[in-house]
Amino acid sequence: MLWIKALHIVFVASWFAGLFYLPRIYVNLAMVSEGSVAERDRLLLMARKLLRFTSLLAVPALALGLVLWGVYGIGKGPGNGWMHAKFVVVALALAYHHACAKVLKAFVAGRNTRSHVWYRWFNEAPVLLMLVAVVLVVVKPF
Repeated sequence: MLWIKALHIVFVASWFAGLFYLPRIYVNLAMVSEGSVAERDRLLLMARKLLRFTSLLAVPALALGLVLWGVYGIGKGPGNGWMHAKFVVVALALAYHHACAKVLKAFVAGRNTRSHVWYRWFNEAPVLLMLVAVVLVVVKPF
């Protein structure tokens, strides 16, 4: 079980690293001037590759978490309300990941309407999600 837990932590941290950096690329894309085609294309290529890699990292992170819960019973039984809250955080992280994919599609199609400031705030969401998830798992407040 400890190997599964260690790998889960590594894949979750790696997945979130991608979610931390991808919106930073969107900040830069939102700041690209209209005539900078090469810069825009380079940033879009980086964003596409990072989204693909981040998506691949999410799969084992989620699968290993489900193994810890379903096979080893971590978070099951009475007094494990923290796990229900963690499931909500995971669902929100998946929704955020999906939102990042939609944002990239908008940039590729040239339909971005948001400013770099908006993306700077958007970039803070995964930090808060990871903070809440770690507190829930370590502190188990309920």
